[in-house]
Amino acid sequence: MKLMFGSDIHGSALWCERLLGAYRREGAQRLCLLGDILYHGPRNALPEGHDPKKVAELLNGVKDELLCVRGNCDTEVDQMVLQFPVLSDSAMIFADGHTLFLSHGHHFNPEALPPLKKGDVLINGHTHVPKAVVVDGIHCLNDGSAALPKENSPHTYMIYENGVFTVKDMDGNIFLTHTLNNA
Repeated sequence: MKLMFGSDIHGSALWCERLLGAYRREGAQRLCLLGDILYHGPRNALPEGHDPKKVAELLNGVKDELLCVRGNCDTEVDQMVLQFPVLSDSAMIFADGHTLFLSHGHHFNPEALPPLKKGDVLINGHTHVPKAVVVDGIHCLNDGSAALPKENSPHTYMIYENGVFTVKDMDGNIFLTHTLNNA
């Protein structure tokens, strides 16, 4: 199984198009969005190419391929224009014998772990900084941000395949890799 993770688009049609281009190029079976899709939030500047209506149109075009969790900037109003569910605070995926817990990161993150067992995986965005750490035996991965990266990181997404997570920039260059055998 090959999965792709992206987060923190924050209404940027430019970076949403780049994310979808990477998704097509990667050939993943599902694109998992980790929240903050349309709204940029009061703490962020407007991202380059800000056009939430266009982002909704682009994502609605691939709605059958998306799995999404709610970010702290996502609201019920967003659900009115998006044709796929965006209001769940978390989701679980069972892939290749691994439990993957998806969350935006404002509730569950490496400092506030969900109820998982050793060897499970927490995947979140929210900080806009790619990261891979193991906390109390739980793999904690952050895909960074598609539109508003922070701490000098590039615009990123993450791929999961065969027990390996790889964070890449939008051109497909590897930024970091984490293997699940490292619990």
